[in-house]
Amino acid sequence: MNDLKIKEAVLKDAAIIALLGRITFTETFGHLFRDKNDLLSYFNETFSVEKIKKGIQKANNKFWVAYVNDLPVGYAKLKLNSVSEFIIDKKTAQLQKIYVLNDFIAQKVGFQLQNILLNEAKKQGANQIWLSVLKSNNRAFNFYKKSNFTIIGKHDFQIGKENFNFNVLVKKLI
Repeated sequence: MNDLKIKEAVLKDAAIIALLGRITFTETFGHLFRDKNDLLSYFNETFSVEKIKKGIQKANNKFWVAYVNDLPVGYAKLKLNSVSEFIIDKKTAQLQKIYVLNDFIAQKVGFQLQNILLNEAKKQGANQIWLSVLKSNNRAFNFYKKSNFTIIGKHDFQIGKENFNFNVLVKKLI
């Protein structure tokens, strides 16, 4: 039987999160990049150990790392007090990341991370939570749809030469 444990991240977890971020992002989105240098540049900006350390130290951010049999297999990031142009209510949080290694998705690690993240957002006074999901990422969209997230908007995001279309989803917490 696999032993799943999820713990709130601390500074010493930054390297684990940075590595998980790079691997899981590549597993999910790597095929969308024609120029792998764009992907590497994005990693250096988004998943550097130093950037993750700074993120962990911010009061509005919460990170969790999921372990199966003591092996780090995924992580989640919540940003408290994060408004969106699509939401009027200021008591809003953002689900910034839930990434799980492909080999562990079937073990429902993502749902466990999501539950912890949603409970924390509610505990911290958020009335709702939002996130962006790549339109072509049906697996992620279906994952959030099962948890009653709904589409409230759309936006584009560019990484290097690639332009990505996102749906903005929201879930009421009250």
